[in-house]
Amino acid sequence: MPARQPPKGLLVATIAIALTMQTYQAPQRRRIILMRHGSVSYYLADGTPVDADAVGLNDRGIKQAQAAGALLAQGGVRVDRVITSDLLRTRQSAEIVLNAMQTQSVPRQSALKALQEIRKGSYEALEDVALHEAFLGIFRGCPSGDTRFQGGESIDEVYARVLPVVKDELADPDWHTALWVLHGGINRALISWWLCAPQGWLGNLLQQPACINLIDAASRPEDSIVRAVNLWPGDWLQTDERHSTIELQLLEYERGLLNRKSALAQGRADAVEQSDEARSND
Repeated sequence: MPARQPPKGLLVATIAIALTMQTYQAPQRRRIILMRHGSVSYYLADGTPVDADAVGLNDRGIKQAQAAGALLAQGGVRVDRVITSDLLRTRQSAEIVLNAMQTQSVPRQSALKALQEIRKGSYEALEDVALHEAFLGIFRGCPSGDTRFQGGESIDEVYARVLPVVKDELADPDWHTALWVLHGGINRALISWWLCAPQGWLGNLLQQPACINLIDAASRPEDSIVRAVNLWPGDWLQTDERHSTIELQLLEYERGLLNRKSALAQGRADAVEQSDEARSND
């Protein structure tokens, strides 16, 4: 028995609906592998801050970057664009990651001053609660745009210098998969922007050294997908981790501060004792 044909009128109506219906068109997205640089030593053994603009990776940071690169290689990832800041620790991390990935061709690379870490001010004269707030205030909850990091740059000022560069990069059609190796604070700014467009700051977003974030970036942040955050090849579950990286820096600085104060107090006590001995011998 031949198949029953639909009425001619129904067929015409179906075609008309198909021609006029606006079906969803997903935005075009490209993959950004957003990483933080590997571990560095920001303080000397006595807690004295080093020049953060010049510091390179320590041994642990080198191993972390190697582990991240090995993971990307295992996944068959190939990148045709690399972005870093112009600071040594991001450039060094990107180089190690690319070497571990064993890339066949050299991707186009840029090291941009505008993507440097949040610029800090002077905090050496601060102690106790004021010191804690200078370190941690910008990394708690959803702080306002005028909140400053260690008395330096504010959140609004970070976005003002970073977002124009990011938008230019997203408008560039000449890449497919990019590796961006930046800083903990800048990564927080960007992930917050992708999550809370047009602008917002999520201070509690942790960025472990040499962590991996996966962003499927569209031309607009609200059309983008934050697919993964803070993947850490060195310790996937971060089993023993309970502090943020900035808390660890604060604790390291305070230990050094205490040691320096103790040494100064001991020096003064020794000087008084020597003075007393000199007078008693007169």
